[in-house]
Amino acid sequence: MHVFEVLADPVRRRILELIGQGEMASGEVVEAIGAEFGITQAAVSQHLKVLRESGFARVEAQAQRRLYSVDAAGLQTVDAWIGQFRSFWEPKLDALATEIARGKRQRRRAPLGRRTGKRA
Repeated sequence: MHVFEVLADPVRRRILELIGQGEMASGEVVEAIGAEFGITQAAVSQHLKVLRESGFARVEAQAQRRLYSVDAAGLQTVDAWIGQFRSFWEPKLDALATEIARGKRQRRRAPLGRRTGKRA
């Protein structure tokens, strides 16, 4: 399955958001996702399996618990694909940063009365 097919599903994206906040037991994921999307434990488990197999999530067994966390490998694949388009927006963001810095310098140099909008 292509990485964007994995991320196209809102349930899988939400699971990633949850485990991105910190490691979660599978039962916690099932409870949160089940309540939010109204799906069964089996359906959540299937989504977790897809995330694992596609490199977006990792699981660690601790006794009877399964702890899920984000695996950076899947996200790196997405980043690499998006990277080929960075040249479209990075110059614009650099120009914006320059304009913001210029505006800050001008405000610092302005007389006190001009900063507040009052006459000096």
